[in-house]
Amino acid sequence: MRLLDDPGERVEHGVDVRAHVQAVEVLVVRDVDDRGHAGRVDDVHEAGEESRRAHPAAEDGDPMHLCQARGMSDDGPLLLLDAASLLYRAYHAVPELKAADGTKVHAAMGFLNFVSRLLPDRRPGRFFAALDNDWRPAFRVDALPTYKTHRLAGPDDEPDEVGLQFPILLEIFDAIGLSYAEADGFEAEDVIATIAATTDERVEVVTGDRDLFAIVRDPRVKVLYTLRGVSELAEVDEGWIAGKYGIPGDRYLDYALMRGDPSDGLPGVAGIGEKTASEVLRRYGSLDAAIASPDLSPAIRLKLDRSAAYLEAARRVVAPVEDAPVRGGDGSVPSRPRDVERVRALGERYNLRGSVERLIAALPSVP
Repeated sequence: MRLLDDPGERVEHGVDVRAHVQAVEVLVVRDVDDRGHAGRVDDVHEAGEESRRAHPAAEDGDPMHLCQARGMSDDGPLLLLDAASLLYRAYHAVPELKAADGTKVHAAMGFLNFVSRLLPDRRPGRFFAALDNDWRPAFRVDALPTYKTHRLAGPDDEPDEVGLQFPILLEIFDAIGLSYAEADGFEAEDVIATIAATTDERVEVVTGDRDLFAIVRDPRVKVLYTLRGVSELAEVDEGWIAGKYGIPGDRYLDYALMRGDPSDGLPGVAGIGEKTASEVLRRYGSLDAAIASPDLSPAIRLKLDRSAAYLEAARRVVAPVEDAPVRGGDGSVPSRPRDVERVRALGERYNLRGSVERLIAALPSVP
């Protein structure tokens, strides 16, 4: 796994689709843009009770577990995986593989292999895979009705082959004893932001979604951003953000508000693109400071004034929530599987024997 520091590295096309795990709504992906987002999602299907059975730990987990370990580990970072983002990246990076019953499992294989490399590479003190409980939360739609509207499902599309592999992952995680976390009515980015905000641990967030650059804070919180499938990662700290976008490293949220993101139905401020957004933040330090400044360019002030309603709504949409009602395990990484017979049986059932064995072998490498 390559770790890249150059903020100018090319980002390959990828997919960042929100899999609605709690309600088990599965999405179909079509076009992909250069931000690593899905350009359009065309259908929603029920995956049934199998998925609920596959992740009882998230149903029954004690929310307090997530806070009890505040500052608990000095041995390694708290590693938070944006599960939907990484699963879709794996789907597009790994050759097709099927289980004996014809179920496609190559996204699950790529994800498990990635975790098997991450554990010895990062040696986390704690670990969570963050799930999308709701890929299009009501509070974001209420604030901005255009949010992800173009990803809504149509009536004639096939079930999403990627989302249908989530239950496989969660079954294997349960058998091994690895933790995952979710929050009713929230996206994975909110789960990640909440966990990061409720601990004093060093935090490393693994994702292909640039929205999470908003929570990067030196020296404690960094993002490991997927560049090529899931095999290359950029270590994103405030210096990386400053070098890539020409803005203060802790102001990515302001930059995203002005620039917008059409793939999420966020138009941005009309007439202000990436270059102007960078210049505003570089000069004034923040969007609020720019708006309050008496020497702001009249042309830019007019554009911001005309988009005032949008900016107010977009703040509630773009900013990851830091107080979501997260529930899950305690984040500990076992030295051996909780149920080794079951995890190996799942490996046989889903034709993931090699991936399961690699993950088992990686567990003792974590302190």
